[in-house]
Amino acid sequence: MKNSSRCVRHRAWSLLAVFGACWLTLASPAAWANCAPDGGGPFAGRGGPGPSAPLQLPAQQAVAAPVPAAATDIQSEARRALSAIQRIEDADTALSLAADGAALYAREAVKLDGYAYCSQAVELAEKGEFRESAQAASKALHVALATNNTDLLGKAYRDLAIAFSYAGQLERAEQFANLALKYPGVDPTQVDGPARKTLGDVRTRQGRYDEAIASYEQAQQESSERFRPLVDASLANALILSGNLARARTTLDALATPSEPAELAQLQRTRGRLLLAENKPAEALTLYQQLADAPVSGDEGFYRAWALDGISKSEAALGNDAQAAQALDQALGVFDKARSKFRSDEFKMGLFSDLQSVFERAINMHSKLGQSAQAFDISERSRARALLDAVAGRADVDNDTAAAMDATTLEQMLKPDEVVVAYHDLPDRLVAWVLSNEGVREVKFSTALPRKDLARLVDAYRDTLIRLNPNASNIGDQIGQLLLAPLGIPAGKRIIIVPHGPLHYLPFQALRLDGQYLIQRNPISIAPSISIAAKLAQRTPTTTAQLLAFGNPTINPEVADPLPGAEREVHELAQQFPGAKLFFNAQANLTNFRTNAPQSHLVHVAAHAMADPLDPLHSKVLLADENGEPNYLEAKDVLGMDLHNVAMIALSACESGLGRVEDGDEVLGFTRSFLSAGTSTMLVSLWPVSDAATEKLMTTLYTDLAKGDQVQDAMRAAQLAVMKDPATAHPFYWAPFNLIGNWRLRIVK
Repeated sequence: MKNSSRCVRHRAWSLLAVFGACWLTLASPAAWANCAPDGGGPFAGRGGPGPSAPLQLPAQQAVAAPVPAAATDIQSEARRALSAIQRIEDADTALSLAADGAALYAREAVKLDGYAYCSQAVELAEKGEFRESAQAASKALHVALATNNTDLLGKAYRDLAIAFSYAGQLERAEQFANLALKYPGVDPTQVDGPARKTLGDVRTRQGRYDEAIASYEQAQQESSERFRPLVDASLANALILSGNLARARTTLDALATPSEPAELAQLQRTRGRLLLAENKPAEALTLYQQLADAPVSGDEGFYRAWALDGISKSEAALGNDAQAAQALDQALGVFDKARSKFRSDEFKMGLFSDLQSVFERAINMHSKLGQSAQAFDISERSRARALLDAVAGRADVDNDTAAAMDATTLEQMLKPDEVVVAYHDLPDRLVAWVLSNEGVREVKFSTALPRKDLARLVDAYRDTLIRLNPNASNIGDQIGQLLLAPLGIPAGKRIIIVPHGPLHYLPFQALRLDGQYLIQRNPISIAPSISIAAKLAQRTPTTTAQLLAFGNPTINPEVADPLPGAEREVHELAQQFPGAKLFFNAQANLTNFRTNAPQSHLVHVAAHAMADPLDPLHSKVLLADENGEPNYLEAKDVLGMDLHNVAMIALSACESGLGRVEDGDEVLGFTRSFLSAGTSTMLVSLWPVSDAATEKLMTTLYTDLAKGDQVQDAMRAAQLAVMKDPATAHPFYWAPFNLIGNWRLRIVK
């Protein structure tokens, strides 16, 4: 079977056709300006067939281009940049960022000085607007290239490094920091110090403390007087983590008292960390109690919560588990009320605080005390908080919908044939709970499965499926024994799986138990939070057969292949829904989606999609070009829509269910965006999907839905139908799609 994919094609040759000569010659500012696309060039956020697809550059073209003397430095930089970042995803290479910057700059009504874009980039990064920060820096990068301004070039790379570092994209941050160091500019302290510190931050977060310390030491020598205290604070934290406590003490004691209250509070947290590392928990407890009693003005909740977290650590070190658990519960209560905001001051001082770690310690503590229900409740609260933090300041989320429900309330909502399996991956082990109408129990796994091992396991199995490895079933058996067998769930039970961390990317339906794939044994669905799914199931138990569908949007062929199977798919499934409103080709555009989706009950989109690893709120479904320009639906746009009338949306596209997993939980992507906007049920994919197999799966699914089958049963039947065909029996073809949200949905006529 021809495996035509619904993924945006990897277009290195096309990029070079449009931008290559400009990068490789750069004869003059005018030459670069002539190369800038006027809104009609290749889509700026192009993606490849997988998350690690390299940018392949035709070497013969690179060596053949003539190089005017005036452009030698910048042309060499272009080559070095492309070589240095060859392994970065195409969407975030310097080449595509420069192209993106050129396109954005061309559309600017008022064109700013390149340094003004750098200022914007820094300001946006400190607000947590990482994609917007990168876009501002890309405009600075374009101006630098267009004017052969190497001073601005270094600053643009510096700001890209900072944006990617704040966003947790460490490989990209390192690459751009190294590029920045090649262009120190007029005042090297403005580039070298921040770039070296960024490299230290990357190494600290990777646990490579000796290398981090070396980078911070270099940053000390190359920073301005104003910037150096931040380097020193970061160095102190790295020294604490490395175990060099004597030097950490000397470094901290030499620091001047910051004038900013937020920075002072962060420095005191560092001092508390050191006291705990020095095995002085009583002194640490006193310091943290003082912090809790003297919060930072204007942001009392956040800093008091971290002080309570420190109190908990101190009490635990003193052997007072009950007091430690009480302080943790207090901290979580304060965090629940504290406003969500990205705080760059933490990153500036090397703290890299992770709120989810507080939830993890609370889960561990209550699990240790044998309080399974409390541990489950905290896990659910952590999921609600992750959602609210992900959209903080950028979109409104229905807090009632996002709020967690406790185990007792959820038990009463479950039917006898329904079982919830909730996982939570902790740094050192995997925890799971099985929740039914009879109560909640914690599952003990014979293998600890630390987070790093679990992530590698999921990546390896996903790679096995994507590569059509014939040994996939054996591997599915092994993972099934690890993750499913200890649950003790009988065949036939309806399972709602609540994944966590890397498990968001695991196709549970393709795991095996008792010689069968799980989907053969049990109807299953996925929920980012059982509280959210349960509320959606209560609110929308049924819907009417009103279908809105988009198929095969017309997109610039330099960006993506057409999808004839998607068009057939929409025509076929529409036969089950008389009066369906269908949009194809040029009409399958964003304008028609925005106009019609809020009033529709079933929405189906068969198109290309791309996950954005830098900022999942910028993940895209590519709809038809409008007015000669690319147009697409972004996850952040969805959050601003009212989709409470939508009972189900199917994103029949590649990787539409991906977001970004970091620090233990899924970060917002299309799944959370649509559910938060009011959609009850979703179908999304975990990897590049086969056009033909997806067509069969979707038409089978909608046929059974139209008959009145519960969506969980319809999804199971659709996957089994694809599996039954020997040509598509491999899980690659039938397992990419997850059913998410309201598992009870039915269509009534």
